[in-house]
Order: sequence, then C-alpha cells, then structure tokens
Amino acid sequence: MKLATLRTENGLRTVRVENGEYVDIGPGDVGELLRHEDWQALAAAADGPAFQAEPANLAPVVPHPGKIVCVGLNYRSHITEMGRDLPRYPTLFAKFSEALIGPYDPLTLPSESESVDWEAELGVVVGRSVRRADRATAEAAIAGYTVLNDVTLRDWQFRTREWLQGKTWESTTPLGPCLVTPDELPGDAEISCTIDDEVVQKSTIGDLLFDPADLVSYVSTMVTLNPGDLIATGTTGGVGHARKPPRYLRDGQTVVTRVQGIGELVTRVRREPTA
Repeated sequence: MKLATLRTENGLRTVRVENGEYVDIGPGDVGELLRHEDWQALAAAADGPAFQAEPANLAPVVPHPGKIVCVGLNYRSHITEMGRDLPRYPTLFAKFSEALIGPYDPLTLPSESESVDWEAELGVVVGRSVRRADRATAEAAIAGYTVLNDVTLRDWQFRTREWLQGKTWESTTPLGPCLVTPDELPGDAEISCTIDDEVVQKSTIGDLLFDPADLVSYVSTMVTLNPGDLIATGTTGGVGHARKPPRYLRDGQTVVTRVQGIGELVTRVRREPTA
C-alpha cells in the first residue's frame, strides 16, 4: 500500500495511491493517520472514487514528525569516499520539521552558503510507539518507507565537529512522494540521484551498514519512537563534497532522487536573491 499527503484548498488530506491516482482517506496527513492503532485498516477501507492531482500538490508525506533522526556514514561506498573507517555504532544527528519540503517543491539555495550538496536517502517512517525494541519489535514498528534528500550545507556542517548547523537549514529537505508499506519495498531496491539527467549517485539499499530495523532498535534504546517519527538512513557514494574538485548545487539545476518501489523527488534548484 502507498499513502501520501495532499495539499488542498480545504487543508491537508491523506490519500491512498493507486495506479498514479488518489483515493481520499480523510482530513489530515499521513503522520496523523499513523497515530490510529488500526491505520492500515482505515487506509485500506477507503473506497471513494480515484482522482488525479498535480504533483506540486503533494506535501511532505509526514509534514510534522515529532522527531527526525538522521544517520551519517551508513553506506559502505559513502564511508569509503569520505575516507572514514566503518563505524561500530550509527553516527546520529537530527533535523527539525521546518527543514522539510514537498517532493516537487523547489529548493532555494541559502544565500549564506556556496557549498550545498545532495544526499539521496531512504527514509523510515515509524508506525507504533517503541522503546528499547529488539530486532523483531523494531521491524514490526516500521510503518513504511519514503524518499528524502538530506541536502547539506557543507561549509556550515564542517564549521565544528557537530553537524547540526549544516543539516537542518530551513526548507531544504525534500520528502515523499509517499509512504510505501514494507511489503512493497524490494530488499535490494535501487537508490539514485541525478542532476540534470547526470547520474551522480547509484547503489542499492543492500549496501546499508545498519539496516532500518537496526536503526529503530538503536534509537529506541535512547528515546521512545512514536508514530510518524522519521529516520533518515544515510546516503550512498557520489556526493559532491567528496569529488575532486568538489561539486555543489547551482541555480537552475534539477535534482531527481529515486528509490525503487517508492518513487521520486523532483527538486528544481534556485538561488536565493541577495538583499
């Protein structure tokens, strides 16, 4: 099953995605739906007529997660290109919900940075509250998966040893286009990022060092994960910062971030006007 959040004249609506069309489930967003214990039954029972909508009307699939926990250095290819050793434990940082934009929203490059980088990622959406989850409990707590691009301001990220200031810039993280339940995601799903039709990242989620269940279990050891919380699982090799010379996003480019079985984000890049 695929679920999405649509912007309408009357507010957000949760929808089921079927063959490129939408079936209305009710008011609110996917994160709100997940707070119902029987959310899957509610979503499956919706039987209104299917309709179409412009892609620009898609909101971040979970617009207001309580937590966004992100993982750095989690694809073996990316760890290698950044010159790091394989970590023993997940490298964690956070984002705030203000960083999120929809799957077809434009990305405005902040005027404060000339080093804005791309990072295609698989997102994990939590579907039930868990604390200190073992692996089986962690797997059962995953409502589904989505796509995000952890757009990063490298010059701000590396001002200090802590990454937060380069990772949670407002309105820089596209998320969506939908949530896909675990049964629909191939275990070796391809993940990729293209810029103006040039493939800059391409791998499979099988290259993850810590998989989604590992991450849910690990994070829930520290804090309760609740329905609608997000875990960004890290990016694969091919980021701009690791290239020689480094490459960064520029005004006028189009970034397409894909995960097989979920869909794609289409992000048009523009430069923020200077005052």
